[in-house]
Amino acid sequence: MKVNPFSPSDPDRRYLWEMLVTRDIKAFVLQDWNMVKDDFISEGFMGIDAGKHTNVDTWELKYPTLEAYKKEWLSQAKEFSKIELIENKEDAFFMVTDMKQIEIREDVALIHKKFNGPFKKKDGGEVPTDWRTLYRCRKVDGVWKIAGFTGYMPLDLVKADP
Repeated sequence: MKVNPFSPSDPDRRYLWEMLVTRDIKAFVLQDWNMVKDDFISEGFMGIDAGKHTNVDTWELKYPTLEAYKKEWLSQAKEFSKIELIENKEDAFFMVTDMKQIEIREDVALIHKKFNGPFKKKDGGEVPTDWRTLYRCRKVDGVWKIAGFTGYMPLDLVKADP
């Protein structure tokens, strides 16, 4: 869904959706970190990679700093740019992205962003998306920022690892 599902009467959720869906997709497709760099809190940032495993004992602290995450983000964006999709890449991301579950308490938020469904490649292949990310955000001087996340968690957390 390319249209923000949150009403202007819900400005916090609306802003978080714009930041973590609209701006994130556009920046990733354009490989433009500068579009999103101000969306993060550098101090104390931490990113956890679940590796699509349900066993939390296998999850790792892959991004101990924002700089480590930036490096990986740019690398993934560059690799994604080489894939030829049937659809426009931004449209393809919107089709597989769901981010309607946002819990806000005071000036902190827990956001559930889910990716579900394949990207269709021009060569007939597919790039699967079947994971979720939990973002931890905080308001800083009245503006929502990303403090950290746990990403690449499987969509079905109940299912046991093989």
